[in-house]
Amino acid sequence: MAAALAALGLAAPAGAQLYSEGYQFLQAVKNREGDEATEMLNKPGTTIVNARDVSSGETGLHITVERRDLTWTEFLLQQGANPNIADNRGRTPLIAAAQIGFIEGVEALIEAGAQLDIANETGETPLIAAVHARNIELIEALVSAGADPDRADNAGRTARDYAGMPGVSGRVLNAIETAEKENDGEPDRIYGPVF
Repeated sequence: MAAALAALGLAAPAGAQLYSEGYQFLQAVKNREGDEATEMLNKPGTTIVNARDVSSGETGLHITVERRDLTWTEFLLQQGANPNIADNRGRTPLIAAAQIGFIEGVEALIEAGAQLDIANETGETPLIAAVHARNIELIEALVSAGADPDRADNAGRTARDYAGMPGVSGRVLNAIETAEKENDGEPDRIYGPVF
């Protein structure tokens, strides 16, 4: 582009489109450049909030979750970021948040409609990640939200199986069972009109 402009006797504008808008948006998110990110998001018809890194498949939500940044995570969700887009390894932002024990991020993603039982390429769900980390608070939050403790990974083991393995504190399995019992008394969600 710069060569074509030079041939016409024109100078290339500073910061000419050397990178895609998606790349520029992800860079703004990485660098916490709120004004730049907001300006890009405010363009009519843009879907840039769900831009993916071409090498990793990560979205802006992956970036903000991995740095435990609740403010940016909530901002992107409010702008319409899809919490169910997986990266190239099958990790959704919810799996990433569960793997690092980012409970506030998990709660924000669940509230925004993150699917609880999507698994990564190894079959690990957010609940299985929480069990591996022995994170009682996270286990309770996920099961209370409806995560399935009996969903198997690629090895054929479930969160319940991992929680009951030798060497794992009984508190882990107890957290699953207690959260399940608390959910038993709640009415099932009703979809559609109620007459």
